[in-house]
Amino acid sequence: MTDVGKKVKQARKLSGLTQNELAESSGVSISTIRKLEQGERDTARMETLRALALVLRVPTMSLVAEPSEEGPTPGTPELWSPVRAALVRPHGGSSDEAPTTHGVADAVATAVPYYRAHRFTELAAILPHLINDAEALGCEGRAERLRVLQLVAGALTHTRQFDLAEIVLRRAMDDATDRMVTAATVNTLCWLLMRQGRLDEALHTASRWADELEPRISRATPDELSAWGLLLLNVSAAAIRNNQPGLAADALKFASSAATALGREVRPAHEQMRTFGPLSVRMKTVEDALVRNKPDHALRLAGTLGKTAPRSAVLPSASVRARHGLSVAEAYARLGQYTEAFGKLSEVQASSPEWFPNQSPARDVLRSVVDGRRKLTPAMRTMASTLQLAI
Repeated sequence: MTDVGKKVKQARKLSGLTQNELAESSGVSISTIRKLEQGERDTARMETLRALALVLRVPTMSLVAEPSEEGPTPGTPELWSPVRAALVRPHGGSSDEAPTTHGVADAVATAVPYYRAHRFTELAAILPHLINDAEALGCEGRAERLRVLQLVAGALTHTRQFDLAEIVLRRAMDDATDRMVTAATVNTLCWLLMRQGRLDEALHTASRWADELEPRISRATPDELSAWGLLLLNVSAAAIRNNQPGLAADALKFASSAATALGREVRPAHEQMRTFGPLSVRMKTVEDALVRNKPDHALRLAGTLGKTAPRSAVLPSASVRARHGLSVAEAYARLGQYTEAFGKLSEVQASSPEWFPNQSPARDVLRSVVDGRRKLTPAMRTMASTLQLAI
């Protein structure tokens, strides 16, 4: 029996539930529970473990033997090998002419739109030169070097190269001297930890920094409100997944207060990747409703976003919008509305084609669609191939 299976069985027995009762209450199949407890399966998806933990009234992480970590898709390590090489052995400049701080800043500004648009192939070609040039600047290029490291870490996390992403983030945090810039790096680190299933670490890190940066709302600048609010969203996301709904609700309430004080979606100066405001918070409520297994409520919330959120020239990042789309697709799938679920998946894929194959939630939703339909369309089969889903 695996450690996960032992922990599930022990918690189930302590709760006085049979396997059938646990399956009925959690929505997890009796087959999955039996295979876990009998050692036929080493682990399960975090959402499966959360559903079990919710019924067993234990933190999700108490059932996890090791953090879950899904590796990059085939071809990704090869594409990013020049970036890895530059991080390990930067050679100090991309040409015979010495780089300047102004020139590197302009190059970073050129690279950021590729990141925001999820154009990772082009970004992977640009970043080795940026890394080398930023390193060549020495001490005077600290700010630009940090911006480059943030870009690198975010792209590596998107493409599931988690080990290297964490090394880059720790390096950036060690090098940072500005609290706002550090907060941006911490937000990426928390996102990375959650993607790995390291919920306790993510929750501790986000909570500590949110406490550290908590502003006086009546006097806070937009940057201070945004930094605090984004950390609170990470607190809420980690807590709800770790079956700590009270903490999650409190964090979301305070994040909503910060967003209300801002009154609109903003892109703070210290953040290259994220925005914060009322729309970001509302999208997070949709995701949280889904994690609480309330797909009908999640769809109702999603339907009100455009009607209730203040209008703004700034939209949440492409990643946030795409993840929101996956949440909507999953809500449809859980309700058995497979045509709508696949339609939303197709929208997300069309908007972020390089981001989409790296998303295990997309694969899970498509699996639900495949299992729930009698006949698959050619488009469904093509998407299954893209997501490497066996059908």
